Amino acid sequence: MRRFPLAAAAAAFLFALLPLAAAAATSGGKAKAKAPAAPPAPPNITALMSKGGCKAFASLVEASPDALSTFRSAVEGGVTAFCPADAALRPFMPNYRNLSADGRASLLLFHAVPVYYTLAGLKASNGPMNTLATDGSSRNYNFTVQNVGDQVSIRTEASGAAAARVRATVYDRDPVAIYAVDAVLEPVELFDPAGAPAPAPAPAANVPRASGRRARHRSRHVADAPGPAADDDAAPADQRKNAKKNAAAGAPCPRWLAAVAVAAAAALV
Repeated sequence: MRRFPLAAAAAAFLFALLPLAAAAATSGGKAKAKAPAAPPAPPNITALMSKGGCKAFASLVEASPDALSTFRSAVEGGVTAFCPADAALRPFMPNYRNLSADGRASLLLFHAVPVYYTLAGLKASNGPMNTLATDGSSRNYNFTVQNVGDQVSIRTEASGAAAARVRATVYDRDPVAIYAVDAVLEPVELFDPAGAPAPAPAPAANVPRASGRRARHRSRHVADAPGPAADDDAAPADQRKNAKKNAAAGAPCPRWLAAVAVAAAAALV
């Protein structure tokens, strides 16, 4: 008779545990069914440039389909960009507009390398570097990183001694680094090397020698005209005097003729 109350109590206890077990099973199923978190979106490199004082350069990248797609693809594998500040890009724009579409894209891609570099990494990486413009190109499109103390400079053959200097860190978070520079990086593949001699001026047009000789001959002829030609312009009285002088100079004197005649007559006698 006493066993029935114990059995009833046990049954009641089990019924009380059933809802808890069902809730635990449901929560576990939901935890397993929850989708994994999506990876963070890659950083927008042009937006970061704009915020860091390189708005004009970022606009040029966005206006070049080839450059923009290459920059976006490079972000996933790691990239270090050097964007010219707006004040540095403004005076360069006439040269930029003179480039072809391919030349513009190459110039923009020349401002990035396909490797992520911290500022400390740049300071330890003196030497030439391949740029994004090198990929798929038959040309080098390299620049040289040089460091003097804490100053990081970028030099190209077209810039010579006028190296671009890193002025500020715009963004630095693996795998993207962006640094603002104070000059546009000019690849020698698009611009003449620094210190190249200027083209010689075109020679002046030569005057034909024949015409020069004729002109000198004419002037000499006028200056050296003979005397009789001048007599044509003299007064009539002067012309008569000159005629008498010429006749007197050309004819023998009458007195000498008479003396000759007398001498001849005496000889005959």
